[in-house]
Amino acid sequence: MAHAKTTALPWPRPNWPTRIKHRTQSCPGTRLDLNYRTDGKRTVVRHSRTGPLRVLQSLYPQGETVCHNVLIHPPGGLVGGDTLNLAVQVQEGAHGLITTPGATRFYRSEGEVALQHSHLHLHTGARLQWLPQEAICYSGCIAENRVPLQLAPCAELIGWDITALGLPHAKQPFIRGSLRQHIEFPGVWMERGTINAGDQRLLRSPVGLAGQNCMATAFFVAGSTLDRQRRQVALDCARQTIAENTLSTTSGATSPHPQVIVARVLAPLMEPAMELLRALRICWLAALWGSAATTPRIWAT
Repeated sequence: MAHAKTTALPWPRPNWPTRIKHRTQSCPGTRLDLNYRTDGKRTVVRHSRTGPLRVLQSLYPQGETVCHNVLIHPPGGLVGGDTLNLAVQVQEGAHGLITTPGATRFYRSEGEVALQHSHLHLHTGARLQWLPQEAICYSGCIAENRVPLQLAPCAELIGWDITALGLPHAKQPFIRGSLRQHIEFPGVWMERGTINAGDQRLLRSPVGLAGQNCMATAFFVAGSTLDRQRRQVALDCARQTIAENTLSTTSGATSPHPQVIVARVLAPLMEPAMELLRALRICWLAALWGSAATTPRIWAT
């Protein structure tokens, strides 16, 4: 998937719907800390928070070793000046799964950046499934999404990031604003780019987003070098899953580093991209962790 940096274009400041400003005005500095650890054979989580971002009760549909959690943000979205900070620690031998009940929404901005920052730190032998729902960029937003990763030796992460530009179903295209994405495991792997609504070459070109409204990345990241056979198995199952999907012509899988497997997806809508990412998760769980996939309950609501 192509990435590019462009300079944001100026636009007139719109009149904001009062209800949106009221929904998000309580989020200028929201923070949630999650700390997963083992208690015997059971993975448990401790948490602390400032602001409305919170975690629901832990669930164990896969047994005591995997702790499932749902993050909720009652305001429902971010406007310019809002910041969501999430810090996740997964201690040695623990296994957590984090998801959300719905999309993160970046609303229009009068000029300030809306920032979502999720720092994921896995200690030796820890595992994490990072499975948030999509982020929706409303036209006029100035959004930044940062996901720094820190993995100790033998730690492993299955995760994804999904971005929808505009609201195609509502005929509200992404015609103003910008999004800056940054996913990084320092010294190992980095995905960074800026999408500006005024950059039609990037948005429409076949070597850019090719007119698609949704882009998604699934990734398997390890704290230690993957042996050649395990790495190839992960690539093969990802490529087979993509080949069997309707998005096969706008998706692909690669290994940019011996510790990283990445699958990238372009789609006209969020739903088919999410379906493919869920299928990739199933194949990686089986191929890399020898585990059957359990669907988080919140996805069925």
